[in-house]
Amino acid sequence: MLACVFWFLASISCYSGLPMAGWSCLVTGAGGFLGQRIVRLLVEEKEVQEIRALDKVFRPELREEFSKLQSKVKLTVLEGDILDEQFLKRACQGASAVIHTASIIDVTNLFNPQVTMNVNVEGTQLLLEACSQASVPIFIYTSSVAVAGPNSYREIIQNGHEEAHLETKWSSPYPYSKKLAEKAVLAANGLPLKNGGTLYTCALRPMFIYGEGSPTLYYLMHEGLNNNGILTHNCKFSRANPVYVGNIAWAHIMALRALRDPKKAPSIQGQFYYISDDTPPQSYDDLTYTLSKKWGFCLDSRMRLPIFLKYWLAFLLEIVSFLLSPIYKYRPPFDRHLVTWQNSVFTFSYKKAQRDMGYEPLFSWEEAKKRTTEWIDALVEPHQEALKTKTL
Repeated sequence: MLACVFWFLASISCYSGLPMAGWSCLVTGAGGFLGQRIVRLLVEEKEVQEIRALDKVFRPELREEFSKLQSKVKLTVLEGDILDEQFLKRACQGASAVIHTASIIDVTNLFNPQVTMNVNVEGTQLLLEACSQASVPIFIYTSSVAVAGPNSYREIIQNGHEEAHLETKWSSPYPYSKKLAEKAVLAANGLPLKNGGTLYTCALRPMFIYGEGSPTLYYLMHEGLNNNGILTHNCKFSRANPVYVGNIAWAHIMALRALRDPKKAPSIQGQFYYISDDTPPQSYDDLTYTLSKKWGFCLDSRMRLPIFLKYWLAFLLEIVSFLLSPIYKYRPPFDRHLVTWQNSVFTFSYKKAQRDMGYEPLFSWEEAKKRTTEWIDALVEPHQEALKTKTL
């Protein structure tokens, strides 16, 4: 009887969203660009007893870093597949919250479309089911601004907000899979848990994420280095408000705090939020140039096809790909979705996140720029030194 009373009191604390001592959090995609930063911030949270870092594989240096954090909190590294149902159930057992960042991010269609759909949609559904079975009451999903569009390069969205209910119409695997996964997460809000509690969810839609360790910036820097310092200039007409990785990681922490706070939780449950910061709106190309110009990088000044011609060329390439599909897998260098994404005015406000969960950027634009530039320095300097050695 006494054991039943203790269980009842514990379930009130944990599953109604009230703060509790000794809580634990599972972070999927914890070895990735964003996930590892969320883990570093979680380590500093009050009363956290255990952090479970889940990914398919962890780099040795990241494993070593995580092992050093053990002095502050129990940090368990879990390597496994997001599509392994039994693995997910074990990972969720006894957890107080899940932050789900794991996904395939692929706007250039490098991956098999079915693999992208499986990981992003089925993986999310399996994780939601694992939370239900393990009675995990909080689920935070890392969505994407891509679920909102842009649907046309002619459409202009400036300082967009959640009340507009924008939704992508593209069937390209990445935006479509993220849209379906986010819908599943938000639809799961309020579902009953195995122990009689309730699942509460929310989704964060970050802008394009930049910062030290960015796979996109890493690729662009190496491409520029191999092209005599000339950077690609495919996004000349875009206007976006990118978000620094440290700030989107911080937004996840604020969402977690809010869902554990009985006063804030009701306004956040089942909601999605655009997450940006105070990085000035600019084209994707201008961002890359601003972060790398110290080393003499410049944007490609050659003439480019007008957007409308490139758009219809993409359409023709998609038709060719479809016609060849029974006998040959042809992957076009770009499609209409990519052309649209690279040439749209598409910016969003973070005011709703500010109002509901108290989100404020942790890093200013100047600090974010400084940190990212220093990382780029570390990438470029060895290359420049190697060139000097060759010319001696």
